[in-house]
Amino acid sequence: MASKFGLAGGIPERRVRPIWDAIDSRQFKNALKHSTSLLAKCPNSPYALALKSLILERMGKSDEALSVCLNAKDLLYKNESLLMDDLTLSTLQIVFQRLDRLDLATGCYEYACSKFPSNLDLMMGLFNCYVREYSFVKQQQTAIKMYKLVGEERFLLWAVCSIQLQVFCGNGGEKLAMLAEGLLKKHVASHSLHEPEALIVYISILEQQARCGDALEILSGKLGSLLIIEVDKLRIQGRLLARSGDYATGADIYEKILELCPDDWECFLHYLGCLLEDGSSWSNGVHNDPINPQKSVDCKVSQLPDEVFHSRISTSLAFVKKLQADTSDDFIRCPYLAILEIERRKQLHGKGNDDDIVEALMLYFLKFGHLASFSSDVEAFLQVLSPDKKTEFLAKLMKTLDSPATVPTKALGQSITIFKIQELTGNLYKLPVLELESCAVQMVKMYCKSLPLSKDLDPQESMHGEELLSMVCNVLVQLFWRTRHLGYFIEAIMVLEFGLTIRRYIWQYKILLLHLYSHLGVISLAYEWYKSLDMKNILMETVSHHILPQMLASPLWGDLNNLLKDYLKFMDDHFRESADLTFLAYRHRNYSKVIEFVQFKERLQRSNQYLVARVETSVLQLKQKADNIEEEEDVLKSLNSGVHFVELSNEIGSKTLTFNEDFHSRPWWTPTTEKNYLLGPFEGLSYCPKENLTKEREENVRRVVEKKSLLPRMIYLSIHSASASLKESVEENGSKSGSKISSELKFLLEHHAKMLGYSLSDAVEVVMGVSSGVKSFEVYLCCQSYCLPFVTALCFS
Repeated sequence: MASKFGLAGGIPERRVRPIWDAIDSRQFKNALKHSTSLLAKCPNSPYALALKSLILERMGKSDEALSVCLNAKDLLYKNESLLMDDLTLSTLQIVFQRLDRLDLATGCYEYACSKFPSNLDLMMGLFNCYVREYSFVKQQQTAIKMYKLVGEERFLLWAVCSIQLQVFCGNGGEKLAMLAEGLLKKHVASHSLHEPEALIVYISILEQQARCGDALEILSGKLGSLLIIEVDKLRIQGRLLARSGDYATGADIYEKILELCPDDWECFLHYLGCLLEDGSSWSNGVHNDPINPQKSVDCKVSQLPDEVFHSRISTSLAFVKKLQADTSDDFIRCPYLAILEIERRKQLHGKGNDDDIVEALMLYFLKFGHLASFSSDVEAFLQVLSPDKKTEFLAKLMKTLDSPATVPTKALGQSITIFKIQELTGNLYKLPVLELESCAVQMVKMYCKSLPLSKDLDPQESMHGEELLSMVCNVLVQLFWRTRHLGYFIEAIMVLEFGLTIRRYIWQYKILLLHLYSHLGVISLAYEWYKSLDMKNILMETVSHHILPQMLASPLWGDLNNLLKDYLKFMDDHFRESADLTFLAYRHRNYSKVIEFVQFKERLQRSNQYLVARVETSVLQLKQKADNIEEEEDVLKSLNSGVHFVELSNEIGSKTLTFNEDFHSRPWWTPTTEKNYLLGPFEGLSYCPKENLTKEREENVRRVVEKKSLLPRMIYLSIHSASASLKESVEENGSKSGSKISSELKFLLEHHAKMLGYSLSDAVEVVMGVSSGVKSFEVYLCCQSYCLPFVTALCFS
C-alpha cells in the first residue's frame, strides 16, 4: 500500500513508508513505535491517527483503536480541508469495518460528500461503504450522482446493477426493471455501449421483463459486436430464441454451438429441448443448484404428434452421428452420451426400446467404460430400464472381461466400472453371503495388484483403483446389515485404514471411517478423522454435516465448541469480507459477478446449518456453565435473556432456508443426517437415490430450531422464578415481576410440551415418573434432545 502514497494530510511519504512496511511484515510493535514518533511530530494529523488506530486494531486492542479512530474523525470534521483526503478516510474505513462499526465510516464519507459534492473519489468511497452495507437503494442514488457528474458508462452500470440487486433481493421488480431499462436506453441513444458486460446486463434486464424479442433485436444489432467470442453470443441467442418460443431457430443456433464445442452437454440438452419443443430447461422454476446439480433434465413428455416426434428424433440422431464422425478426440463424451439421452426421450414418449438403450450403453462402455465418471454418466439411463434388461446389460458387461483391454489402467478402470454398475443396479447385493464375501476378496486382490500402477504418481494424486476399497467397505457394511455379524463391520474399518496407510490423502476413505466410527458410538475417533480432512472455507458449510449432528449429541463439548466456533468464524468472516469481492467486481466492470457474489452471500445467510449452529452455540454455552449459577446468568445476559431466540422460534416457520450440504459424499447407509438404515431391519437396499432430500429435511430443521430456541429463555425464567431475591421492578433487559415471569414460563412450558406431543400435565407426569423410577428411562431417552429445555426449566421452577 505504501507505493500509493505521496502526501497524506501534509505528511511526506518517507515518514509514512516505514510504518506501512512494518504493518505489511506484521511487525506491529515496530509499526506502533514509528507511528508514535510520527504523531509526536504531527499531533493533529487525522491520517497519523488513522495509521495508529489501524496498528492497534491489528494488535487486538480494539477499544484503543476505536478511541483513536474517533479522535481522527473529530479532527476531520473540525478541518473541512482535510476531508478532501480520501486516503485518510479509506484508512479509517478499514479500521471501522474491522471493528464492526461500518456505520461510522459511512458517516464520515456522507459528511465529506455533503461538503464536497463534486469530488468523485469521495463519492466512490461512499459507494463502497454502501456496497459493504448492502444498501442497494443508496448505492443506486450515489452511482446516479457520479454518472451525472462525469457521464461515464461504468457509473451508469453501477446504478443499474444496484437496481437489479433490489429486484433479486427485494420487491418492486417490474417497475425497477423498467427504470433500469430506461436508464440504459437513454444512454445507448446518446453514447451507445462500449463494454461486453454492459450488453449482458442490458439483455438480462429485458429477459426479466420477458421481452426476449427486444433482447434478440439488440443482440443482432450493432451492440451485438461487443461480444467478441462467437460461442458466447450464440449461447445467449439460443436461450432467447427458446424462451421466446422460436424453437426451430433455437435448434439451429444450438447446432452451431455443438459444432464449435462438441463436448457441451448442457448445450445438447437445450438443442434436444428445442427440437422437441420442451421449454423445461428455460422455465423460471428450473433447478439451479450448484452444490447438488441435477444429472438429467426433468423434461416434459412431448406433446408432438408421433410423426413429427419421430422426424425430430431422426434429425437429432443424424446430427449426433455427424458430430461423432467429426470428433477425433477420444475424451469427448457428449456426442456418445447424447445417443442415450435420445433413447431416453423416446422411452418417455412411449416409442422407446429397452434393447436400443442397452445397445447404446454397451457402445458407451466400450469407448468410455474405463473412466471413473462412467457410472455417474449412465445412472439416469439405467433407471429407465426394467430389472430384466439391467441384468442383461450386466451380463454383456461381464462378457467383456473375457477380452480385457491391453492397457493395464484401462482394463482396471473397466473392471471397477462393472463393480459400480452392479452396485447401482442392486445385483451385487442380491448375491448369497459367501459369494458376496468372495466378491469383496476379489476387489481387495485387484486393489493390491494395481498398486504398482500408481508408484510414479504424486502422493496427493488419485491412485489407480482407489475406488475399490470404498466398494469393499460398502459390501462389508451390507453383509453386516444382512447378518448382524460385527466382524464384517470391523473388517470394513480395517480395510479403509489399510488403504490410508498406503495413501493418506484419500478423503473418501476418511469420510467412510468417520461414519463407521460414528455408528459404533466412538465419536472421538470419528471427529479425529473429520479433522484430518482439514476442511476450510466453503467446505465447512458443505461438508460439516458429516460430523456436526453426532457432535451435538456427544459429551465432547470442548471439541464441539471448536467445531462450531470455526464454522461460525468462517461464515461471519465471509459475510464481512464478501463486500470486498463485490466492490472489486464493480471496479473491474464484471457486473454479472456483482449479482453472483451478493446472491451467494444471501444464500449463505439463509443456511439452515448456520441457523442451527447459532442456536446450538448458545445451548452449548449454557451446558458448559450449568454448574455455576453466576456464570450461567452471565451467559444468559449475553444472550439478552433469551428474548432473541424466542423471537426466532416464533419466526422460524416463515423463514426461507437454504440447504447447502453436499449429500452426494455420504455413504449409502446414511443418505441424510436423519437417516441410518443400519439402525433398522435389513431391507435389501443397495442403492439410495440422494436427490430431492431437502423437503424431507426442512420441516425437521424448523422443528428442532423452534424447540431449542426456547431453552435460553426458559432457563432464564426458571432461575428468576426460583430466586428468593427476585426484584419486582421491570427492567429493560427482559426480566419481569414474579407473576409475569411465572405466566411466561408456564406459557413456554405448555408450548414446548405441545411440540413434544404432550399436554403440560402429561409432560410433567412423564418427567416425574422417570425421576421417581415409576416410568422407564427409555421414555425420556426417546426424545431427550428435545426434552432438555422442558426438564431443565421444570427443575428450576
